[in-house]
Amino acid sequence: MEGSAAGGGPLFYCEGPAVTGAVGGEGGGEVTSRPLVTLIEALPDAVLGQALTHSSWVDTRVRSYERLEFLGDSVLGLAVAAELYDRYPGENEGDLARWKAFVVSRGSCHVVACRLGIDELVRTSAPAVDEARIELAESATALGNILEALLGACYLTYGFERTRAAIADAFNEQIAYAVTVYVDFKSTLQEHLAAVGRPAAEYSLAKEEGPPHRRLFTSEVSLGDGVTGSGRGSSIKKSEQRAAHAALVRLGVLPNGGSEEDDPDDEAPVCQVQGDGS
Repeated sequence: MEGSAAGGGPLFYCEGPAVTGAVGGEGGGEVTSRPLVTLIEALPDAVLGQALTHSSWVDTRVRSYERLEFLGDSVLGLAVAAELYDRYPGENEGDLARWKAFVVSRGSCHVVACRLGIDELVRTSAPAVDEARIELAESATALGNILEALLGACYLTYGFERTRAAIADAFNEQIAYAVTVYVDFKSTLQEHLAAVGRPAAEYSLAKEEGPPHRRLFTSEVSLGDGVTGSGRGSSIKKSEQRAAHAALVRLGVLPNGGSEEDDPDDEAPVCQVQGDGS
């Protein structure tokens, strides 16, 4: 496949001092491959190539990464659900569901893709011309999709248990953040409104701007007496979360301050994620 590493060397690299799973890089220091990186590097060329193929590059969508992404989405969901179930036996279903939703979110997939160096894999090994590779590697949404496609490919190649263990390692930082820090502001706002006898919040998309691979959304939340909060984000979901945070601050439920500055789910237009993704 065009762009793949010669001589059996690593296909892609991770950088950053807190990324213990780096598989290569410049500097000559000793590094240890993360399990998921190892599995991806050993995938058969045909399935790896398909997992890196955008639908616009082929004459039929069946030859793109979309079918593998469909499969990988379910593999990721089951793997994370099983990990949370085993790791936190005393937690209720509601907490497990909220944590899982964060861990498998598109933003989390983008962060993990960056952490593993999937962007570099796309730049060097995707079966397309350089310009198309670069554009795909700079799309947060596409990187998340490709990561899920690679998970689907790993499942088909190695089976669920081996793939599950690798997913648990790769998403460990996201799980830790979800359990210890992450707040679902929309749920918090709804719980507050129900407690004080007010109707449910209503969200609306106020603005959408930017090129297709770097969209920025602005959402507003209304509590029945006009707009109470607004927020911006690289997805509608994130913009609604930030609007809910703004409403909670305005209502005095939360102190004034940044809503998610340290959120590993915060999608950057290009991979700049190191450590825990902040």
